[in-house]
Amino acid sequence: MNDQLAEDPRTILDRIQSQAIRHETPCGEGRMVWHEWDNSGGTAPIVALFHGGAGSWRHWIRTIPALVTSYRVLVPDLPGLGESDFPPDGDDAFAIAGIVADGIDRIVGADKTYEVVGFSFGGTMAACVGALGGKRVRSVTIIGSSGVGALGSAVNLEKVRHLEGQERRDTHRINLNRLMIADPAKIDDLAIEIQDWNTVRSRLRTPAISRSGAIMKAIDQLQSPLNGMWGELDAPANPKGPERVATLRAHCPEADIRLIPKTGHWAAYESADTVNAILLEMLARTRP
Repeated sequence: MNDQLAEDPRTILDRIQSQAIRHETPCGEGRMVWHEWDNSGGTAPIVALFHGGAGSWRHWIRTIPALVTSYRVLVPDLPGLGESDFPPDGDDAFAIAGIVADGIDRIVGADKTYEVVGFSFGGTMAACVGALGGKRVRSVTIIGSSGVGALGSAVNLEKVRHLEGQERRDTHRINLNRLMIADPAKIDDLAIEIQDWNTVRSRLRTPAISRSGAIMKAIDQLQSPLNGMWGELDAPANPKGPERVATLRAHCPEADIRLIPKTGHWAAYESADTVNAILLEMLARTRP
């Protein structure tokens, strides 16, 4: 990670993206864009990572290198976000998840099993894909997901699209600290670059989908183990974080749920080493 911090952010992103295979699958009459990292020649177990709202595959920039040594890693830009086109039913979590699940089948084959991991809004997608996939989905892991239990406090963000230069970067830094990263010292140039790229390409209104109840409906339909992680200082969850954990345990008593100390919403970035170690531990239990 120290090597990453010393590099230019765009160099880091370009380098990691250049190591991936790009796929396009249908999204209504448009396309859904995927990136696949695989060092195994297609023989490793498959894990799909779903990013958060107003995001892209870049939300997983510090997770992909940790997983690709053991897994075939598929990371989409979810419909209506990043490079992917807007879905036909942009307010229906299960309809969007159906597009995602179809994309996985087209890339890896409809007979393959896989794990799904979702951050924030991506947790809703992970749960819905898990419900649709049945026993083909070996496990579902949600990280910092909304829609579980009571709503937390509203997080007010500054508008950035009309800004330029240093003022734009400074405003991204403010928003990242309010919503995504608890420790201001961990908001580096890479985080700002990712935030800027993601936000200007965000079209799908994900908060309403996350709050629609779809994630809990999906969790109740899962046929596979459920794991969960939240940052101890997750801004969208606080002060209702403990209620979210209690709600998840009530619906799925065997779920493995962890709180990441001194960490905000974007835990996979802010506390990457800790989250990666826990995630690998969780995934290992259902590895074929």
